[in-house]
Amino acid sequence: MKKARIAVLVSGGGTNLQALIDAEKSGKLISGEIVLVVSNVKSAYALERAKNAGIEGVFISKKAAGGQEGFERELQGLMTEKKIDLIILAGFMSILTANFTLKWPERIINVHPALIPSFCGKGYYGLRVHEAALEYGVKVTGATVHFVNEVPDGGRIIFQKAVEVKENDTPETLQRRVMEEAEWQLLPAAAEKVSGEIIKERE
Repeated sequence: MKKARIAVLVSGGGTNLQALIDAEKSGKLISGEIVLVVSNVKSAYALERAKNAGIEGVFISKKAAGGQEGFERELQGLMTEKKIDLIILAGFMSILTANFTLKWPERIINVHPALIPSFCGKGYYGLRVHEAALEYGVKVTGATVHFVNEVPDGGRIIFQKAVEVKENDTPETLQRRVMEEAEWQLLPAAAEKVSGEIIKERE
């Protein structure tokens, strides 16, 4: 079986990337293999995680590329060169434009730390999502893995998982629980599902 070739896009610590690496090691992710990690932040610890796992890591500077258009052109070139089948956004803090996403219909997936359509869209990322959930007073939050299109958090939903909000939660404790109970489980499962579909399409 020829596995689907996966590129993971990151901007920070890479805990979701680690969940994917661990899933591949433990045999939960068997239809796809992570062959490339790309960061838009030079100091992202996620690149260190890639190195430790023996995966090629690449930094693309938006500034050096002359802005978003140049960045996406460079990214697209890299995806073509490495024969990438599936792109996973794992804490990637840059919104990709339609110029890029339209080339990858239902081939880019993202994990969002809330139950879409709640607390999503432009400006909702990182701790801000959990702050908003607590401000609103919801009793249940969670995570969503969805396909990426030109609308932020607007693509078709693949998986969702609910997580309880506790009385004394802070944005930080809630973020951690959502990661552990939902994100780190859903993202590898979605990577396996979509990779499997890619392989079937090839047959």
